[in-house]
Amino acid sequence: MDTGENTQGLRAIADLTRKASFILLALNFYVFCYAAFDQWGLTWDIIKRILQNFGETGIFNSLHYTKSFSFLLLCISLFGSKGKKDEKIKVGTISKYLSIGALLYWGSFLVFYLNWSTQWVAISYIATTIAGFMLFMAGGARLSRLIQIKLTKDIFNEENETFPQEERLLENEFSVNLPGTYRLKGKTRSMWLNLINCFRLVLVAGSPGAGKTFFIIREVIIQCIRRSYCIILYDFKYDDLSIIAYNAWLKYKHLYPVPPKFYVINFDTPINRCNPLEPSTLLDITDATESSRTILLGLNFQWIQKTGDFFVESPINFFTAIIWFLKKYKGGLYCTLPHAIELMQSNYDDLFPILSTEPEIEVLIG
Repeated sequence: MDTGENTQGLRAIADLTRKASFILLALNFYVFCYAAFDQWGLTWDIIKRILQNFGETGIFNSLHYTKSFSFLLLCISLFGSKGKKDEKIKVGTISKYLSIGALLYWGSFLVFYLNWSTQWVAISYIATTIAGFMLFMAGGARLSRLIQIKLTKDIFNEENETFPQEERLLENEFSVNLPGTYRLKGKTRSMWLNLINCFRLVLVAGSPGAGKTFFIIREVIIQCIRRSYCIILYDFKYDDLSIIAYNAWLKYKHLYPVPPKFYVINFDTPINRCNPLEPSTLLDITDATESSRTILLGLNFQWIQKTGDFFVESPINFFTAIIWFLKKYKGGLYCTLPHAIELMQSNYDDLFPILSTEPEIEVLIG
């Protein structure tokens, strides 16, 4: 099972193996360039005794033995490395890293045949070997990454990133059908996103610019108007959706049994006006209470968390009494929000006796 602990453990083993390779290569430099280190004053007795014990294993019998062990540890560490993420990784580049690195790493012993001073020979050998080592390690890391990309079975790769979609048009009197295309096994195919009942909740989620409005919202608006539905559209980015709805209304309004009207309620730039306290919609006092509660809680969101408190319920009851009185007075002639606001600002000594004349709100006034 590929878990986080297993991956972390494998990475720790690979790092430890790579460090061991570095240490072994450093010991190779120390042993076979000992004369130069001695001239630089970089020799210590404790290291000499440790190397003598290691020498009994035969690992320092030859320069190539030590480098072979170091190279083997490096290769083992590369198997557990994911390498650098690079979408433009190429086999040719990897081959250059590996070939040049191996050539410098294994060919660095030739500097010992040069007629140079001991120190310059040591510096040249160390620099050439390290350069080859680093180039081979870089190429090996990229090769490991390439092998994982080519051989790992990834269910989210380009070939398997999609699955068969619904290609049938399932249409009924309540459906909304969205046409589209998708790719399957390298081929582009036609599909239908069928919302069998558009009166059920439909959640559309996506990042900005993903195409929510263009592919889904736009089609839902147009098809609902084409089916002669009445729509209440909340246009957060006015007038993006309003233009779509208006054009669809112009095109399909002749299909409605009763000619529909198009209204826009915009509080920034009023175009059409409506009366939220329309008396014909207030069938009983509970409707007045709901209107009062909706308006006041919408004006003060903090009251929503304090529902039931006296200082929240008292103004709701007061506003309910105002609404219901205006509903009853002269058949609701003055039952509008501006009249309600104006009436609420009257002197309470004069206002309460007048409101008490309505038996249904007498309890609220009390």
